[in-house]
Amino acid sequence: MPGARAEILLMTPTSQRPSDKRVSGNPATQADINLTVKQQREQKRQEKLAEYQKQLAKRRRSKLVWWVVGSAAVVVVIALIVASIVFAPKAAPTYTPGSDGADIEGVETFENVTEHVDGTVDYPQSPPAGGPHNPVWLNCGIYDQPVPNENAVHALEHGAIWVTYDASQVTGDELASLKSQLPSTYVVLSPFEGLDSPIVLSAWNHQLKLDSADDSRIPQFFEEYWRSQSAPEPTAACTGGLDAPGKQS
Repeated sequence: MPGARAEILLMTPTSQRPSDKRVSGNPATQADINLTVKQQREQKRQEKLAEYQKQLAKRRRSKLVWWVVGSAAVVVVIALIVASIVFAPKAAPTYTPGSDGADIEGVETFENVTEHVDGTVDYPQSPPAGGPHNPVWLNCGIYDQPVPNENAVHALEHGAIWVTYDASQVTGDELASLKSQLPSTYVVLSPFEGLDSPIVLSAWNHQLKLDSADDSRIPQFFEEYWRSQSAPEPTAACTGGLDAPGKQS
């Protein structure tokens, strides 16, 4: 009867009760059952191990990808910095206004008077290095066409240096080298017809003729005569005057 069976189970020791584990009365069959359970456990363990290794490999690949991307980004940034340094326009050289009385080989000195006149002037030097000039000064800058003598001389009166060159001889890298030695202001660069030297530097009452833009006397001339106090009006402006045709900057 059900009640009697329940009472028997309660009186039976725990070790002798039926188990949820599969049990067979045949020893050989029971061995197979035990082996199957072990195999299932081992299979589950191997599956978990394989999944862990898979996730580990995935994380390693992810780290490698980010390392490669990060390294590439660093290389690109460095390349941009280097390019910006290499290809950036070089700053214009700076010279000290005034004069130290330096003796520069080849510099000619003149005694031109200063006065404002209208019309053209027949200058004793070519290009002019001072003398009568137009009431309106030439704005300092780079010109690729010849500029009016009378206005350029007025710029010399204000302490500027007038750099003239033979356009048939000074071109390309030579012209670029010449430009690289010019200050950012109080200088006029222009071609000039009929020069007896490839390059001529003119300050008020001083002039230097050169054969090459590589001549070391170019910066010496600027250091000595750029905005020199020997100019009639060394503190006057070099802007606000006349822009002649061909002005580049």
